Amino acid sequence: MTERRAVVLLSGGLDSATTLAIAINQQYACYCLSFDYGQRHMAEVSFARELAASLGAKEHRVATIDIGAFGGSALTDNDIDVPDYQDGDGEIPVTYVPARNTVFLSYALGWAEVLEASDIFVGVNAVDYSGYPDCRPEYIDAFQKMANLATRTGVQDQTITINTPLIDLSKDEIIRRGVDLGVDYSKTVSCYRLNTDGEACGRCDSCVIRREGFERAGFDDPTRYDKGAA
Repeated sequence: MTERRAVVLLSGGLDSATTLAIAINQQYACYCLSFDYGQRHMAEVSFARELAASLGAKEHRVATIDIGAFGGSALTDNDIDVPDYQDGDGEIPVTYVPARNTVFLSYALGWAEVLEASDIFVGVNAVDYSGYPDCRPEYIDAFQKMANLATRTGVQDQTITINTPLIDLSKDEIIRRGVDLGVDYSKTVSCYRLNTDGEACGRCDSCVIRREGFERAGFDDPTRYDKGAA
C-alpha cells in the first residue's frame, strides 16, 4: 500500500504538536517543517525537533528564512516590546508577524509537491487565539484555491488539501484531544518571551491563553513559568 504523505508545519508549540498527533493518528506519513525565521528565541525549533522524533514523524526539516529582516513584529524586532495579555480590544496585536503563515504554507506547498504529498497540516485556530488575520478559515480557503491553481500537482488534477483540524476548537478542546493522543505538553513551548532559563513569562497572550486552556480542560499545566510570573 502506498503511504499517504503529509507535510506538517511544526512550531514546537501546543497547537502544532496536537496537529502532528492528529495527522499521525489519521495514518499519514508525516514530514515536519519548522522555521528559523529571525524570531526572538530558537527554543521552539529545539522543541519541534524533539516532538517530531517522539511522536513518530518520518522526517523533520528546519528551513532558514529571514522574515525578521523586515521587522514590524514584536516577535522579530527587539525594538518592539512583547505586551502583556490584552483581552478583546479588537486590534491585531504587535506579535502578528506580517505574512508569516503565507510564507510558511508556501514552503510547505513546495515540499509537498516534491514529496507527492496530497495534504498539508497546519495548527491554526480561530477560537482561542490572538486575532491574527492568517488564522481565519477564509484565509485557509483562499490559500488552498491558490495552491491548486499555481502548482503542477493542482493542474494535473491531484488536489492538495490544507488541513486545519484545530480551527474551530477552543484551547481546552485542543488540549483534551492531544492528551487523548498521548501528546506530552511539557515538551511544547508557547511563550513569546522566554527568559534565558527557558521559563515562560506567564503574562503574554500566548501564555495566558495556554494556561486558561489547561484550567478549563482540567489538567495540570506542565509549563515552567518564571517565578515572578503572575
